[in-house]
Amino acid sequence: MVVSGNGCGHGSPPVRLVLLLKGSPALAAAAAVGAATELQKHVAFFDGNHDGIISFSETYEGFRALGFGVVTSRFSATVINGALGTKTRPENATASRFSIYIENIHKGVHGSDTGAFDSEGRFVNEKFDEIFTKHAKTVPDGLTAAELDEMLRANREPKDYKGWVGASTEWETTFKLGKDKDGFLRKDTVRTVYDGSFFSKVASKKKGPSANQA
Repeated sequence: MVVSGNGCGHGSPPVRLVLLLKGSPALAAAAAVGAATELQKHVAFFDGNHDGIISFSETYEGFRALGFGVVTSRFSATVINGALGTKTRPENATASRFSIYIENIHKGVHGSDTGAFDSEGRFVNEKFDEIFTKHAKTVPDGLTAAELDEMLRANREPKDYKGWVGASTEWETTFKLGKDKDGFLRKDTVRTVYDGSFFSKVASKKKGPSANQA
């Protein structure tokens, strides 16, 4: 597990991780023993009430907080929770089938992507580096829109249509939110997407959901 920041006392999780997990009891407990995966941290922003479960409304509100409009936010929540709710649902679940259980989020890892999350939701640094060593042609630490498209095509597995759509949607959203003024999606920005801190940074810059975006 990749964690940065200083400890806040002997045996305590780093401050940055505590802020990222935002008080979720299940994830905070996992963090305390070093068990929270990077993928769990990646999605923790959307757990608005910190109970380890991401409801349809929490995904919707998360997208609104990132500046997306009503239509896009509702569509995204429908697709994401519809796809991951069933996959992450434990046998004793009591929440809606549209709810995502963060403890099982690794079961939602799809193909046709970078491989920077493994099947258990752990971060794979070598695969992350390959995003840029293989596809960043203009500058070594950033991707253009065209280079991102090239990467998506290169990662496609035969007939994995759901994986194609999932990867394209995720990366196009990331590019829209994370590109700099020169049109590059930088390596350090992408790293914060993987550990989840990116979403909180974007939301903090927004005064409120944008009513102008669809």
